[in-house]
Amino acid sequence: MNYSYFPGCTLKNKALDLDKYARASAEALGFTLEEIPEWQCCGGEYPLAKDEIATKLPSVRALANARDAKQDLVTLCSACYNVIKQVNDDMQNDENVILKVNNYLAHDEIEYHGETKVLHYLEVLRDVIGWDKVKAAVKKPFTGKKIGAYYGCLLLRPGKVLQLDDPENPQLLEDFIKAIGATPVIYSQRNECCGAYTMFEDASIPKSRTEKILANAEDMGADFLVTSCPLCKYNLTKNKGNSKLDVIYFTELLAEALGLKEEK
Repeated sequence: MNYSYFPGCTLKNKALDLDKYARASAEALGFTLEEIPEWQCCGGEYPLAKDEIATKLPSVRALANARDAKQDLVTLCSACYNVIKQVNDDMQNDENVILKVNNYLAHDEIEYHGETKVLHYLEVLRDVIGWDKVKAAVKKPFTGKKIGAYYGCLLLRPGKVLQLDDPENPQLLEDFIKAIGATPVIYSQRNECCGAYTMFEDASIPKSRTEKILANAEDMGADFLVTSCPLCKYNLTKNKGNSKLDVIYFTELLAEALGLKEEK
């Protein structure tokens, strides 16, 4: 199985592990991520202004590229997934956006109407590979480890558009944790925002939010947290304070469970 792959900017610098281990694990599980040529930054934030068109163009170009390759589009970063899937929804349902975007892209001979299916890597594991197959491929299970899933907000909301999981009671990462042999820890802050987009305006907001998230997970017995969001990992790590919890990308855990991670 081949998928068009949109890595996004952060996976090329600050989140190299999220990308590296995803590629290795994909090959081991029987699918390939084919990086889209000459992709551009998705912007990292979905523009809410109705007249904001230009910042949606990179996402549309990536979507059109995947369509032309006759492949679904897979991404890993929660922010990229959020932006690209919302833009794809616009290109299916918002006539104003459809008209203006296609007018912009006409000189590139691109016309797009939301034909591409957008998937998060975790969806491929759940819906295509299946948790049973993932579990069967595990060589080094995390037996005895208690892992807290941290979703944040970008992976789940807006729920009607993303449709990845129940935004109030998600199970996707918990099922992943079970598949690699560990025990998921349920805690109330697992799908609360870490305050990522407020860090430049008021650093006290992400600090207080992340302290609450980490304390809650620690109180419930988590050994560490797992996430797919570089923004969340940055905030949770930077504002760690006295917390002993590490925050690890799910792809790194997957690669380790599959016996692919090199020994340090």
